[in-house]
Amino acid sequence: MRAVFLADAHLRQPTDANYQALLSFLAEQEGRTDLLALLGDICEFLVGCPDRLYPAHIPLFQALERLQRSGTRLVYVEGNHDFHLATCFHSRFPCQVLPDGGALELDGQRLLLVHGDLANPADRGYRLLRAVLRSAPLRLLIRALPPAWTWRIAERCSGASRRTRNDKRQRWPAHEILVSYARARLAEGYQAVITGHFHEPFRQRLGDGELIALGDWISQYSYAVWEGQGFRLESYTPPAD
Repeated sequence: MRAVFLADAHLRQPTDANYQALLSFLAEQEGRTDLLALLGDICEFLVGCPDRLYPAHIPLFQALERLQRSGTRLVYVEGNHDFHLATCFHSRFPCQVLPDGGALELDGQRLLLVHGDLANPADRGYRLLRAVLRSAPLRLLIRALPPAWTWRIAERCSGASRRTRNDKRQRWPAHEILVSYARARLAEGYQAVITGHFHEPFRQRLGDGELIALGDWISQYSYAVWEGQGFRLESYTPPAD
């Protein structure tokens, strides 16, 4: 069993370097990867798409469809930039969508896959915002607005999110938050916790379990691989032009 886990690509335009790198990486997985798990914020903005995709997302979905047709099982954990995704995959190709993360059985191992945005109980402001953004009324509003409008609004919101990210990192160190969160989840019977969101790649043994923080696919191109003997963190080198 070969499984690949990655998160936080924050894809914007297909001409961007990290977008091109991800398309190359996905193409290389065709026919050799049994499972691909995307742990949220793969797109900078993707909130439902019942009728049509934004043009910027089409190359990603085409690459995922080719990968799925080659025999790869797809799992998508929703993040704080991409959610209400069940309609995005319905009628296109099979993909298991986990809105709040969930358990995954892998070669006898019970894993917990999460985006990581709920790992910090002290960030109450974000939790309130998350509830509003995922509410039914806002979902209906997004569907009613012209796509160009929602894209421009999302760009503005994403800019504000990036500006507050560094402040949050200083207030709430990722390592401390994730170790505390993972210890609690491992005590529930999981063998490993895999998470994104914090953009810092690391692995840590915690007793009999393990925490894997995936980093990001913005400049690090970091991801985790399972091939039956354990996890390893790797960094992708895009092909030379």
